[in-house]
Amino acid sequence: MLIERQAPVAVLTQPDRPAGRGRKLSPSPVKQLAQDTGITVMQPQSLKNPEARRQLESLAPDLLITAAYGLLLPQAVLDLPTHGCWNLHASLLPRWRGASPIQQAILAGDAETGISLMQMDAGLDTGDVLLTCATAIDDDENAGQLGERLAQMAARLLAKALEQLELDCLPEPIAQDDARASHAPLIRKTDAQLDWNQDAELLARQVRAYNPWPVAFGLIADQTVRVFQARPVPLDSAPAGTVPGDLLTDAGHRVGIQVACGRGALEILELQAAGRRRMSAREWLNAKPQWRG
Repeated sequence: MLIERQAPVAVLTQPDRPAGRGRKLSPSPVKQLAQDTGITVMQPQSLKNPEARRQLESLAPDLLITAAYGLLLPQAVLDLPTHGCWNLHASLLPRWRGASPIQQAILAGDAETGISLMQMDAGLDTGDVLLTCATAIDDDENAGQLGERLAQMAARLLAKALEQLELDCLPEPIAQDDARASHAPLIRKTDAQLDWNQDAELLARQVRAYNPWPVAFGLIADQTVRVFQARPVPLDSAPAGTVPGDLLTDAGHRVGIQVACGRGALEILELQAAGRRRMSAREWLNAKPQWRG
């Protein structure tokens, strides 16, 4: 959308990272699109590097826009563009500043989230907010699906802001209320481990928040599985001696695999064992009839 409106003079993206089974260096989608459309690509390890800053300065930018860039910009870079630096952040700031706003919104059970366009400063997502747009979070929406929707919203919001900038009618930026701020930390793979002692509602949100990465996982019947889709269900009655983590599924009347939790049960609808393909719970139960109870 930005390219259609006015192509940037250059694109900054992080260095190529290893990807796939062969761990070969792979360019980001941003780099691929920039190369396909003839836009200059810069991939500095850090913008604190004087040479990287000189290269950026040579472009004489009017505006620098970041989205999920992953690196803090030093003050020398923030001061470089005529109109400063903007950041598109996937939350309604000051809620969920940091690296994982989409996942944290789902984990917390937030009813809505959105996009904030802010004027960047030296802090972590602390700059004044120029524009926002909000959206409800669907009850069964995972992080990947929500992220795709927010990306489309961000593109539309940026186009609106650029038009307002051109017409000199951007609203006055609004300072964030630091007292209302919450932090969205960098996600680790271990964060996705399911603790069956927790409430099933929380575990279902965990499954949604960590899909597509790093994917929730847990131990069921002495086997570690990855869980891609699940829902909480009430546990009105259970066999005597049932403890969190016990397999509850029995034959004939469920589409999922139920596991007892600290409160309620988690019904798993899609899962994967190590070295196997993803499959529905129905397929799994056909292959593992002993899990039917």
